[in-house]
Amino acid sequence: MLKLYHGSNVRIECIDLSVGHINKDFGKGFYLTDIKTQADEMAKRKARLFLDAQPIVTTFLFDDKCLKDNSLNVKIFNGVSDEWADFIFQNRRASETGFRHNFDIVIGPVADDGVVMQLDRYELGQITLQQLVEELRYRKLNNQYFFGTEHAIQYLQLL
Repeated sequence: MLKLYHGSNVRIECIDLSVGHINKDFGKGFYLTDIKTQADEMAKRKARLFLDAQPIVTTFLFDDKCLKDNSLNVKIFNGVSDEWADFIFQNRRASETGFRHNFDIVIGPVADDGVVMQLDRYELGQITLQQLVEELRYRKLNNQYFFGTEHAIQYLQLL
């Protein structure tokens, strides 16, 4: 079992995949991290968007055996790569292109503001995919866990 965190301005009692936003790194779904401080920062950022909101981190236990037993369609990016950069690029343009992957769970680095800037340069044709990956290779990027299906969220237990 792995402890995962979700930072927001509300406590998550029940995961509702329909409220996720399109054009996120790994698509429309529910995002968590295994780094508590990362969730704390996200919660503070979300709380600043709303008046009188409080940052709240909701903790889940994740039965991570499903990552290896083929019960789910899982994609794991072990760091920055051409495939990771292209996957994020495709997901962040999904509202324009209709792109939708079929993974239940995706795990990999977070595309922070610096990454987004580089993705914009790539989209404008200012750099190649290989240059994009090289620009990102030495950034310290935290991992995120994407849960995109009802089947996947059944492996999460609210604490």
